Amino acid sequence: MCNFNTQPDEVKSFLHLFMQKAAQSVGGVNFLLSLLEAIKSKAHHPLISRDCKIASNDVIIRWNKVVFKDKVDLIVEILALHKSYEGNSFNLLEDANTKRRKKILNMAKTLFPIEFVVTPQNHKNGSGFSFGVFDEMSDESIKFNPIFIAFFFCSVEFSKKAIKYEI
Repeated sequence: MCNFNTQPDEVKSFLHLFMQKAAQSVGGVNFLLSLLEAIKSKAHHPLISRDCKIASNDVIIRWNKVVFKDKVDLIVEILALHKSYEGNSFNLLEDANTKRRKKILNMAKTLFPIEFVVTPQNHKNGSGFSFGVFDEMSDESIKFNPIFIAFFFCSVEFSKKAIKYEI
C-alpha cells in the first residue's frame, strides 16, 4: 500500500498531480515536505494529538476532531492486512467477517466527519487545501482517501517519489 513503485500508473499520476497542486497551494515542495517530516517526527501517532494540529516552520495541518488510539490501531491493522495491495483504493468491508465488519463500520462513522485543513503560516504563500479520511463511504463500501494514507501512514520517501514522478 505504501510502496510507490508497485502502484499502478494511474495511481502514481493521481498522487503526483495532487502532491504538486498541494505543494503549490502551501508555498512549494519544500514547505509540504517539511510538514510531512513534522508529521512523521511525532513520538506517538500524529492523529492522536489532543491539539488536533501539527505545525512545521511554514505550514500547519489542523483537523476538527480528536482521534483516539483504538481507531488509529484499527487503521494500522487494516493497512497491515492490505500491505501488498496495489491500487488507489480498496474496499475495507471486503473479506471482513461480521465482528470485524462492525468494528470497521464504527470506525468509519467516527472518522468520516473529520476534515484535514492544510494552510501555510504566511498567507502570501498560498491558500492551502483540505482532504478527508475516506473517498467513499456506504453500507457496502468504505474506501480510504489515498492522500490521507500518504500523509499519516506512508513514509516521506513515498511522498517524495510521488512529487518527482514523471507522467
